[in-house]
This record gives sequence, C-alpha cells and structure tokens, in this order.
Amino acid sequence: MSNNSAAVVRQNEGRVLHAFGEEVTIYLDGELTGGKLTLWTEITPPGGGPPPHYHLNEDETFHVLEGRVAFLIDGAWREVCPGGSAFMPPGVVHTFKNVGDQPSRMLLTTEPSGFEKFFARCAAEFAKPGGPDMSRVIEIGVEHGIHFLQ
Repeated sequence: MSNNSAAVVRQNEGRVLHAFGEEVTIYLDGELTGGKLTLWTEITPPGGGPPPHYHLNEDETFHVLEGRVAFLIDGAWREVCPGGSAFMPPGVVHTFKNVGDQPSRMLLTTEPSGFEKFFARCAAEFAKPGGPDMSRVIEIGVEHGIHFLQ
C-alpha cells in the first residue's frame, strides 16, 4: 500500500495475537498505513501487564476503554480509568498493569509502525509447547528496538 492510501478495517477483521498474557487485536499495521502507525486493542487480565521496557523507535499512546490501568513512569505508578490516556516517547522506561478485578481493554498506537511484527514474533514464541523461551523473547525485543529491563 502506498504512503497515501486510505484503509478501513472492520471490527471482526483484526488479527488476534496472544503473548505476555495479553490478547492483542491488530487493526491497522504498517502494510495498511504505509509504515506510519500500528493501531490495536489490548485485553489484559487482572494483575497482568508487560515487564518494564522502553522503545528506541516508537511513540506509544494508550487510551483506556475499560477497567483500571496503572502506568509506571519515572518510578511512580499513575492510575488511569476509562477515558484516560497515556503517552510514552522513545527512550522512556514504562510498563502498565491492570489494577482492577476485571479484564481491562485499551486502544493503543505506535508511530511509526513495526510493533505488530514484534508482537507477532513474540506470540509465536509464547505459543510453543512448554511456553516461551524468555531469553529468545528478549532477543526479539532487541531486534525490534524494544528493550526489557532485567
């Protein structure tokens, strides 16, 4: 798709992936947006969330649709309820956690695109019998400019 093409994706046309205990549905990816962004929804179980990490390449925006989500930024947790948002520029160490007792749902974007490739590779690793090789997941992150703190 060219950089100036429009894209429409209906609710049931997203690509569903599972990794890190999350269910991610990718709606817009680099192929559809000419590399400009990735847009997805993410369902996180109570207590769930990714390890602390930072991105070298992407701005990441979160918009809470359902549930209670806390974001770790600059060493402090900040809770965001439905209708609230958070923004993480490249290089900022962050994570989030569902602090409610029900699954949370967020709408996320990364700019530029590429996150969908990272998450698809991690989903394949998490789908392996016996679970993921976390050292391989960390390597996949590095290959995509996403660094997990250990």
